[in-house]
Amino acid sequence: MMACGSVNLPPGFCFSPTDEELLLHFLYPKTSLPCHPNIIPDLDLSLHHPWQLNGKALSSGNQHYFFTRVKENRSTENGYWKEIGVTEAIVSASEKVGFKKYLVFNHGEAPQATATSWFMQEYHICSSSFSTASCGSTRGRRKSDQCRSKWVLCKVYEKKSCEPKQGVNCYNDENDNGTELSWLDEFYMSLDDDLEEVMSLPN
Repeated sequence: MMACGSVNLPPGFCFSPTDEELLLHFLYPKTSLPCHPNIIPDLDLSLHHPWQLNGKALSSGNQHYFFTRVKENRSTENGYWKEIGVTEAIVSASEKVGFKKYLVFNHGEAPQATATSWFMQEYHICSSSFSTASCGSTRGRRKSDQCRSKWVLCKVYEKKSCEPKQGVNCYNDENDNGTELSWLDEFYMSLDDDLEEVMSLPN
């Protein structure tokens, strides 16, 4: 997997890395090394709707992985990705190595756009989190830092509406009394129980 050529996953292979592994074994080498594990392809976020990623991104189950350039404007032809205000720190060996942002795909143009059930986790590296000693010369360090600022790793998936639970109403129950949860509410509720540790980090 370390070769520069493209790599195809063998049949039955399940790609299910942790957040830490995505950062340290995929995003960091992508931004710092000429040859790196490149089973995850590069895609232009603006050219693909989330439901078009199968066969273009690295897909494992209902999750789609790809690298893309950092963009302030994450719009596509018929919609845009909107940050939902959740930024979560990623820690390795008690050191903050990066963070991920949560976004939802909105179909149409603001302010009339409609939120869909497609979500994205956007992974960023903290430039100050890695020792520069391993990067070689000062010139090499500047180049490495510059690369880290240009690439992010994205994981896109569709969040299905909830299964009916006691005391919880799904958003598609049209005969409810008005207390139903939207799929976006369900998403917030489905985040890790330690949301109190979620913090906003500088870009």
